[in-house]
Amino acid sequence: MLKKTILFDLDGTLIDSTSAILDGFDAAFKAFNEPLRDHESIKALIGFPLDVAFEKLGVAKEKINEYINAYRSVYQKIYIEQTSLLPLAKESVHEASLFADLAVVTTKSSKFSKPLLDSLGVGEYFKIIIGRDDVVNPKPHAEPILLALDKLSKNKNNAFMIGDTHLDIKAAYNAGIIPIAVSSGYESKESLTKYKISIFDNTYKAVQYLKNIL
Repeated sequence: MLKKTILFDLDGTLIDSTSAILDGFDAAFKAFNEPLRDHESIKALIGFPLDVAFEKLGVAKEKINEYINAYRSVYQKIYIEQTSLLPLAKESVHEASLFADLAVVTTKSSKFSKPLLDSLGVGEYFKIIIGRDDVVNPKPHAEPILLALDKLSKNKNNAFMIGDTHLDIKAAYNAGIIPIAVSSGYESKESLTKYKISIFDNTYKAVQYLKNIL
């Protein structure tokens, strides 16, 4: 029987890097003597690419790259120390690896994601990591998912995307694979419910579900 394919989002799905992300945004606004943005507003944007998040936080388009550079100059120094796996995340990917080919599809830079996953002890489970810097069009566009499938040499049959926001759900739909939502992250269960898909409290429960379906 052919292995399933499971693509995982990172923030809010497998990892919690909220502290490092907030520090990065704070540093970017401080660098340009701008008022700091409300942390709840920033957390609501976790999952979006940085360029989109900064624009939504009121940064002028022509200045966004400068803000991203200021963010990354701080983030790269702290993100490994300030990121942890969500509960049961390691067990989730280990279990999933027994019956599926695994990849990460994230709006984080893959330059940061690869060493992070290795430091957290789960990098070995993923054959492919697709980040913001690997695509022209990030989630919710289909491109990152289609690229992951291509690099895995897998088709859309029995392929699933597990994520915590509507960006993951829409990307899966746009790519023609099955979305699975988890409520362990940055988008409320109430918001996810409107998509009328399977929602689980955490990634481990999602993986158990996928293990048992044909």
